[in-house]
Amino acid sequence: MANKLATELFSKAPLREQIRANSETLSSHMKTHQAQVFPPHAQKTIRHFSPAEVAKFMNLAEGYLRTVVVDLEKKDPTFTPSTGAGNRRAYSVDDIVTLRKHLDETSRNARVPRRYSQNRGKGEHLQVIAVMNFKGGSGKTTTSAHLAQYLALRGYRVLAIDVDPQASMSALFGNQPELNVGENETLYGAIRYDDERRPMSDVIRKTYLPGLDIIPGNLELMEFEHETPRALIGRTSQDTMFFARMEAALEQVEDDYDVVVVDCPPQLGFLTMSALTAATSVLITVHPQMLDVMSMNQFLAMTSDLLDNIADAGAADRNDWMRYLITRFEPTDGPQNQMVALLRSMFAEKVMVNSMLKSTAISDAGLTNQTLFEVERAQFNRATYDRALESMNNVNAEIEALIQRAWGRT
Repeated sequence: MANKLATELFSKAPLREQIRANSETLSSHMKTHQAQVFPPHAQKTIRHFSPAEVAKFMNLAEGYLRTVVVDLEKKDPTFTPSTGAGNRRAYSVDDIVTLRKHLDETSRNARVPRRYSQNRGKGEHLQVIAVMNFKGGSGKTTTSAHLAQYLALRGYRVLAIDVDPQASMSALFGNQPELNVGENETLYGAIRYDDERRPMSDVIRKTYLPGLDIIPGNLELMEFEHETPRALIGRTSQDTMFFARMEAALEQVEDDYDVVVVDCPPQLGFLTMSALTAATSVLITVHPQMLDVMSMNQFLAMTSDLLDNIADAGAADRNDWMRYLITRFEPTDGPQNQMVALLRSMFAEKVMVNSMLKSTAISDAGLTNQTLFEVERAQFNRATYDRALESMNNVNAEIEALIQRAWGRT
């Protein structure tokens, strides 16, 4: 038995075969697990929202929301929100869309019209937010997914783009990279260098949340990293440079969206450089630990050098704002508080006022590929869930304010 175990531990098989066998084993188990947790026929959904939440999404007083609902029910008998615990109203995402349309129609006749749908107006440019960090585990994907959903619930037209080959955000939105994201169905299909390139609209998918579309990712995105050096060697003057290809692809669909949220890979490759060139805003997630901050120091130094290089090659700087977001923050942790204080002393207002708290509600929801806008509050300790959701909403509201300021809105 001992000899057999030793043989297994010190296999003479080539490394590539060992890695391939392990990959196939892991892939098989992950597919089985995924089928159990989220069967192929299942559809992801957003949970119902309380009147207080809906009122906040629309910037209404809760009492006025009740008046609007009564008015809409008289006008449209098919509008029938469901009731939850205590016979309280609960609103689906479709109910919220209907309410927003009704409010917009009513507002047009008002002396001072209000805006309930947040569509861009004349002179307001598309906001492209690149969410990034050089180090994995900083909450980058969690931040991207919740930001995209929050903005859609607030009435913006949002496009989420997964540029990370690991495709964690795609999985959160129900697009399993190994199961239902095929060849040429990622951003790579719209920015590749050969004749197989597709229009941007061809790789965009609707999600289960009105107002939110996604371009999923998978390992195919690595092809862009592999092909770009060869393309640079054989480049002609008519070819779009690698750093401008995402920006050029977005121009094809920019009239359809207000905000684009890009979940970048944790590396400074050609995809990241293309995302930075397309971005009008950069959000850097920071876990307030010494090793993470040291890693971020290297990330910033390398990024600035690379941006210098692509600027010399003709890349434009379209940046409206850059912020550092403290993630997985534990307010009772002394060393973390010291690190946050250090970051604020160095970067001042560039460090966001609100932080993303570390929470079991967020991590437990992630175990089933869900966000806080999808899991039911009853699945968690009420105080834990409310604390996590309040933290998430405060962060996203601060980012929304930056978007509005970039558009010149008050």
